[in-house]
Amino acid sequence: MNTKSSISDKTPNRSLRLWPGISLAMALVIISYVIPNLIPNAEIIGIFGGFILGLGIIIWWAFFSRAQRIERWLAIVLMIVSVAMISRFNHVSIATGGQGMMYFIFAIPLLTVLFVIWAVATRNFSDRIRRISMVSTIILASGWWLLIRTDGITGDFSVDLKWRWSKTAEEELLVNTEIVTLDPATLDISFPSETEWPGFRGPNRDGIVKGIHIESDWKSNGPKEIWRKPIGPGCSSFAVNGDLLFTQEQRGEEEIVSCYYMKTGDPIWSHADKARFWDSHAGAGPRSTPTLHDGRIYTLGATGILNALDAMNGKLIWSRNPISDADVEHSGWGYSSSPLVVNDVVIVAAVGKLVAYDIETGKSLWMGPDGGDSYSSPHLLTIDGIKQVLLMGGKGITSLDAVDGKVIWSYRWPVGVIVQPAVIDDGDILISYDEGRGLRRINVSKKSGEWLVEEKWTSSQLKPNFNDFVVHKGHAYGFNGPMLVCVNLDEGERMWRGGRYGGQLILLADQDLLLILSERGELALVQAKPDRFKELARIKAIEGKTWNHPAMVGDILLLRNTQEMVAYQLSSQGI
Repeated sequence: MNTKSSISDKTPNRSLRLWPGISLAMALVIISYVIPNLIPNAEIIGIFGGFILGLGIIIWWAFFSRAQRIERWLAIVLMIVSVAMISRFNHVSIATGGQGMMYFIFAIPLLTVLFVIWAVATRNFSDRIRRISMVSTIILASGWWLLIRTDGITGDFSVDLKWRWSKTAEEELLVNTEIVTLDPATLDISFPSETEWPGFRGPNRDGIVKGIHIESDWKSNGPKEIWRKPIGPGCSSFAVNGDLLFTQEQRGEEEIVSCYYMKTGDPIWSHADKARFWDSHAGAGPRSTPTLHDGRIYTLGATGILNALDAMNGKLIWSRNPISDADVEHSGWGYSSSPLVVNDVVIVAAVGKLVAYDIETGKSLWMGPDGGDSYSSPHLLTIDGIKQVLLMGGKGITSLDAVDGKVIWSYRWPVGVIVQPAVIDDGDILISYDEGRGLRRINVSKKSGEWLVEEKWTSSQLKPNFNDFVVHKGHAYGFNGPMLVCVNLDEGERMWRGGRYGGQLILLADQDLLLILSERGELALVQAKPDRFKELARIKAIEGKTWNHPAMVGDILLLRNTQEMVAYQLSSQGI
């Protein structure tokens, strides 16, 4: 008996059928790690393909590997127990990412590939060494996730991994930054009566800038950095007027509305609310952009606090909570509606329900119907001479009268609930559908006293998801995943595709140029012309993942993300 046991410990196992496991592991590596870097919009295929192939490796080991029974079932039981136990102790960003599936989706492919490598590497080792190394491989491959956290995901579902014990940008800011506000009385502050950049995506919420010409040769005359400052996290962009710029950010347990001096980036005042929102994808902080109107700032926080503040000193004029007023359920990714001011009414989206308040007093005026889940902002446009407010929601598009909130028309169709619609001309609207599946052009008109909605075309050639698009000279420019795409407005046919950016964009309409801020912090200059894709310039502009819309006043471009903000002067071109 002892002799047989000793021989068993030293006898290598040469009967393993390894080629199916090796083939599956190679396919997994190609699908999960190679193809997403080569083919646009293939990230989802990589994620779920890797997960499925990982399960295939487990099935191979259990039934087709010819491994000893004890090794087959010990490995599978240990994988299940190890993954299940470790998932209970992961950092909250890993545990809640991907609606609670991030750890399993990413851990199983890595675990199974390393397991195949173990099987190949130890095939000639003794049983004892094989089993000890097998246990170690499984525990280490599934357990190393305990050492990391994520600062969120990118638009192509890449994960921004950090060591678990490393400080976040927000923690570094709170520890190392002393906030010293400037005294407005000592500053010569310009504040024009007509607001220059009132908030989300500019004056018309369309990302279009007119009247500006910049130098396009950035090698000899590129963007000049004016200042760069740390900032608290948040997805907010800027509202700008004269020498003052406004944004929202998170600092610890306080949600902040901030006012900064345009010339230096130094703080002038801030308003704080005891509130904090965080999710594993975008991180902490407010999601919406402040709206500047007639000397006041209107802000909606990620937890639903609506404030009206004096733009010069931050004094609170009134505050409401449209979420509780509208009696809607909490939004999973935070409240992201940028307030819209129409005459004497302030309108915000409480998830998919528009809520309106008196601009002077904050008194509730009206509430629209439930339009389903929504992360979009109310959008003002005029059709057949009638001013109306649109909201993209899970149940479709709802158009309301800004004065009394009555429904003007509705369009029940699975529209994209994140991006804004785009006005082509009177009555023609371009909308995204079903979160990244394509575009649809519709015509809205009033005939014989009734509003009619007609579909003109639907195209899958441009697929806006959480990246807004712009319309220019008969064409639309936007993103398919990270790729920039141009389609015509006649039929939605693709004219070209190029670059790998993701992120957000601004159209310089008078110059046929796109300013693109990639989610990796690159600033690119691309021609907005349908004949071909042509990138004119690209620079690294800001550090960190960037989901915030850029803002532009004159030749000053303002950028920010979850950790810093920066102002660039774009050299003006003689006209």
